[in-house]
Amino acid sequence: MPGYDLHTHSLHSDGTTTIEQNVADAVELGLEGLAITDHDTTNGFDEACAAAEGTALEIIPGVEFSAELDASSVHVLGFWIDPANADLQTEMDRLRNERERRAEQIIEKFNALGIPASIDRVREIAGEAPLGRPHIAKAVLETGKVADTQEVFDKYLADGGPAYVPKYAVSPVRAVELLTNAGGVAVVAHPGLFGSRNQDEAGLSADAIEEMVAAGMVGIEAGHPDHTDANTQLYRDLAKAHGLVITAGSDYHGEAKENRLGSATTTRQQVEELRARR
Repeated sequence: MPGYDLHTHSLHSDGTTTIEQNVADAVELGLEGLAITDHDTTNGFDEACAAAEGTALEIIPGVEFSAELDASSVHVLGFWIDPANADLQTEMDRLRNERERRAEQIIEKFNALGIPASIDRVREIAGEAPLGRPHIAKAVLETGKVADTQEVFDKYLADGGPAYVPKYAVSPVRAVELLTNAGGVAVVAHPGLFGSRNQDEAGLSADAIEEMVAAGMVGIEAGHPDHTDANTQLYRDLAKAHGLVITAGSDYHGEAKENRLGSATTTRQQVEELRARR
């Protein structure tokens, strides 16, 4: 399976697999390259390089940075960023600290709804990773009050749901600036999933894309397992209109999502185009 998977997660954020597992699986699949893009952390870079040593797999250091627009999440991928960049690390530290506060408030809401999930159990599930909604969903599932984790997300944690708590986030434009100033290239992740769980109504607007481009964004992740064909075509067209690189990634989270590693890949030529925009 040729190509680069430019969107993967591990235990360093809300994935269920180790970096070493992801690298080994990517090698077995025959991928040319793998991007490490855990949420708001650069941990895992050294692990990935060490795990890939002696193989033909290229490791691309990255991050999936959390931003927000009109009370909905916008995620921005950053590749080849400098992990020592102080401004970026300061903002990511703030985001991770806010996750702890948010998790506590979400658990309080579940308790008020008669679902006796425990924040201590959430921390136990998360281990060393920043607390995230998948960890909360698993703790809620263990209470026996829901059928599966998808119900937790759809019924309780979706924007405006009874256990939803808004999170601290910067604007998409600021996210692009931070990633670019850290020496990386910025690519908006899965823009077709913005704003609604109903994909027919979802999608980051052309105006928002234009503002991010003006701030220095160089690519759009048009290829994503959860995009509809219409999503994919729309964002391919917008990328071409703005002279942006079209990318694809699986958004792999291990058992936390159905997306398979390597299920969406970016060509070597597109990766080289991205690299040239640094």
